[in-house]
Amino acid sequence: MYNNLKAKKMIDKIRTQKQYEQVMAMIESYIAKATDGGGFASLSKKETDELHKLSLLAEKYEDDVLQIMPLPITIENVVMQKMQDMDITQIKLAEMLKIGTAKLSQILNGKRKPDVQFLKAVHEKLNVDGNLLLEKV
Repeated sequence: MYNNLKAKKMIDKIRTQKQYEQVMAMIESYIAKATDGGGFASLSKKETDELHKLSLLAEKYEDDVLQIMPLPITIENVVMQKMQDMDITQIKLAEMLKIGTAKLSQILNGKRKPDVQFLKAVHEKLNVDGNLLLEKV
């Protein structure tokens, strides 16, 4: 069930997509073994160390090659994520926030700074933490 858990030789860098996929398969195998065993404590020290090293290799490859990174936390990205979560359009969101569609579009595209009315509406209508909004202004 946990085949390929033992690396023949630990690689120092993922150089190809195929190597990345192999590393991810090994990571998933360790996670499955830990899940079946009741948690990561069920892995041996050697397995835990290898899982950690493989995870770092995968993360570096994702950052450098695949460029998988979370979006920076900005007011614009938070609002767009809320729109996606709620499955609504900019027009519907503008109606909810009681602002014009042009103003919303300008704010979301970084061409206009959010004003107090917008921030207050985002906080109240979208349940976005007020402290986050104040930190990002």
